[in-house]
Amino acid sequence: MGCTAGLIGINLAKQLLQFFNGVRHVGQVHQNSYALVVSTENLTQNCYMGNDHSKLLINCAFRIGGAAILLSNRPLDRHSSKYQLIHTVQTHMASSDRSYNCIFQEEDQDGLVGVTVTKDLLVTASKAIQSNISTLGPLVLPVSEQLLCFKSFNHFLPHVGAKPVLDELQRSLKLTEDDMEASRMTLYRFGNTSSSTVWYELAYVEAKGRIKYGDQVWHMAFGSGFKCTSVVWRAIRTVDLEVMNPWNDEIDEFPMDLNNIAPFNTSLNVQIDTISTNQWWEGW
Repeated sequence: MGCTAGLIGINLAKQLLQFFNGVRHVGQVHQNSYALVVSTENLTQNCYMGNDHSKLLINCAFRIGGAAILLSNRPLDRHSSKYQLIHTVQTHMASSDRSYNCIFQEEDQDGLVGVTVTKDLLVTASKAIQSNISTLGPLVLPVSEQLLCFKSFNHFLPHVGAKPVLDELQRSLKLTEDDMEASRMTLYRFGNTSSSTVWYELAYVEAKGRIKYGDQVWHMAFGSGFKCTSVVWRAIRTVDLEVMNPWNDEIDEFPMDLNNIAPFNTSLNVQIDTISTNQWWEGW
């Protein structure tokens, strides 16, 4: 499921812990239960040892990382949890051959298995993100205010992917450097850890002491398929820096000035149309 697997796992856990009749929440499939979602990157599985240039990018793009997220529908756990799950939205573009094949595992001419990344990746990602935001907007705001969708969130944490993707997101959604800080610092410090990057970003914001009671957090991840998934959380308490936070020993060194780091050059010009933008609990 690629880099969006972690948030897809959150949606699956939601379905296991809640029951809907197709319109509204009417009960629980498993009462007083927990669901554990583990997001990780396995570098050895997709390591490519051949000579096909389109498959070598995967060897350079990813780093090892992981996170475990515990979710509960037990009412008593509300007092010890951090967030309440509000919305999950998934967009799948596999009906388009261009989207389906932009990241694809296959054998090369020598029979070695690798993941091919084509030049259509950024174009496909832009379409998936646009579609996902269009779906999320009506869930967050009434029709009269849907153009203000993005402004209804206190924290926006997109999958780090790569610098060109973050640059285009910032430009198209008219985000500030503060909005992109968690994503850029995570990419700099930990690299692309696939589906777990969104949790490193959340840990960064927590370590900075920026999560306050009532804040809304928008997680967005995108990956092969091509898929884009959004998850919206509401903080049910103010979150302070914790001992197990991965940023614990160095958070005071961030944010860092990344202007002197050589950018990744790309000739692709991608346009993402700007779209301004029940329940149980989660903690770890």
